[in-house]
Amino acid sequence: MTTVGDAPRRTSFVDRADAGRRLAEELAFLKEEEPVVLALPRGGVPVGSEVARSLGAPLDVIVVRKLGVPFQPELGFGAIGEGGIRLLDRSLIRQARLTPEDIAAVEMKEREELDRRVRLYRGKRPPADVVGRTVVIVDDGLATGSTARVAVQVVRAMGARRIVLAVPVAPPEAVPDLEAGVDRVVTVITPSPFSGVGQWYEDFSQTSDDEVAALLSQAGAERPPRPAPMVRGRSGAVEIPVGGVGLEGFLDVPGGATGVVLFAHGSGSSRHSPRNQVTARSLRSHGFATLLFDLLTPAESTDRRNVFAIDLLADRLLAATRWLRAREDIGHLPRGYFGASTGAGAALRAAAASGNEVAAVVSRGGRPDLAGTKLAAVRCPTLLIVGGADVQVIECNRNAAAQLRCPWHLAIVPGATHLFEEPGALATVDRLAAAWFARHLVSPGPS
Repeated sequence: MTTVGDAPRRTSFVDRADAGRRLAEELAFLKEEEPVVLALPRGGVPVGSEVARSLGAPLDVIVVRKLGVPFQPELGFGAIGEGGIRLLDRSLIRQARLTPEDIAAVEMKEREELDRRVRLYRGKRPPADVVGRTVVIVDDGLATGSTARVAVQVVRAMGARRIVLAVPVAPPEAVPDLEAGVDRVVTVITPSPFSGVGQWYEDFSQTSDDEVAALLSQAGAERPPRPAPMVRGRSGAVEIPVGGVGLEGFLDVPGGATGVVLFAHGSGSSRHSPRNQVTARSLRSHGFATLLFDLLTPAESTDRRNVFAIDLLADRLLAATRWLRAREDIGHLPRGYFGASTGAGAALRAAAASGNEVAAVVSRGGRPDLAGTKLAAVRCPTLLIVGGADVQVIECNRNAAAQLRCPWHLAIVPGATHLFEEPGALATVDRLAAAWFARHLVSPGPS
């Protein structure tokens, strides 16, 4: 028997394994979605192990580190995760008057600790692929929920399609706030008064690093990874049916492609754009398939108003995305958008659409501001590339970036104008785009 205040009660869980089995019962509805289970170390791993075993799902850790203000470490100005994921609270950084040097020093220290823990827990095994997947984030309980919120942000940045936060026990007042950031919160009990996570376990002894590593190793041995299907190379003209019209395009797929990039052309541009064709060739050399297609029919493109009809352009891009997803040869590959000029606004508006599983967006000399209020709904990592001499567009991009709630980066190419016609400018764009897609278009393969 254990007491909370003056009232005696029976402890709800024998230990973390018992809690995991009971939590797995509450998560049975997810089995058909073939989820990935990511556990917060250390205490969340024994719980997550039972959940993963019950769901037949892969198990991995989600290692995150808070970036604390140097003179007030408990106040987080950001967070980091694996794969270079970096989330910053720009408003708090300004309020705390942190310099770039301050930020870099804190991040370096926390990145070293994050990498140390990852090596300790996972060894040489690759991280679980979560792009486009349902991810269950598991811990042994919630107190304030601060670590879980950071984990949710990082997993969202990693490209998860749907996030479920699952814990055996949490205070009832914490659940509504957490529900705002995920697709669903699942708990076994939400007792009141709460007192603390450990009060609801008979055995709440500390989980060791060795135990975490052993559970992850065991899960990997029980569920060996299956190779993703090899993509055969092909190229040629295609016609994409959209609302009674056919949009002309070029689909080029290198052998063994690991992702596909859809191009959203800008004002007055088409699938024949020399700049976009150069970028597409660069991306294919890095193993990405490319789809260059016209967002407007020849008749529609004669009406200048259609060039700025962002809703129409975004709908066309979504239709092409659905068309790609339905293909048997490359439909399983993660997808990214490359938008130029007004096409960047359409790309971000499409990326914000509910249920769209785009993994990353790159904008070149773009007008992301044309996405309007939809910017705050974009969840995939977004790279904004602007020429250093393109002053007005730089300001448009900065204003748009301030509205984004996803991981983003503004890259300014020194001396470049709007069309990146200067020597080496377009090559710099292509290198930045390829690196961004290489980081974020990671194929999950079949589960």
